[in-house]
Amino acid sequence: MIKNILLVSITALLFVGCMDGQKEQKWTSWVYPDKQQTKRVIKNGIYDSFKECKSASLEKIKQLNVEKYADYRCGLNCTFKENLKTEVCQKMIR
Repeated sequence: MIKNILLVSITALLFVGCMDGQKEQKWTSWVYPDKQQTKRVIKNGIYDSFKECKSASLEKIKQLNVEKYADYRCGLNCTFKENLKTEVCQKMIR
């Protein structure tokens, strides 16, 4: 009886632990109209996937007509840090 309770408890903990690790991903699009001046950046929205973020970033660059000069990055789960006065992302990729 105790073995069964222990086995069920361990299984439940493993299951809950796996579910907790799958945090919802939000991708923030950052567009740099002039890739040489990285301080000039446009926050272009928040998306549910990297693919959507990349697509929206490229579309914004096209709308601005700066394809030759622009760049973009997509940031994963970005949050504003008051003490730094900026947004910090878990990772930034192109």
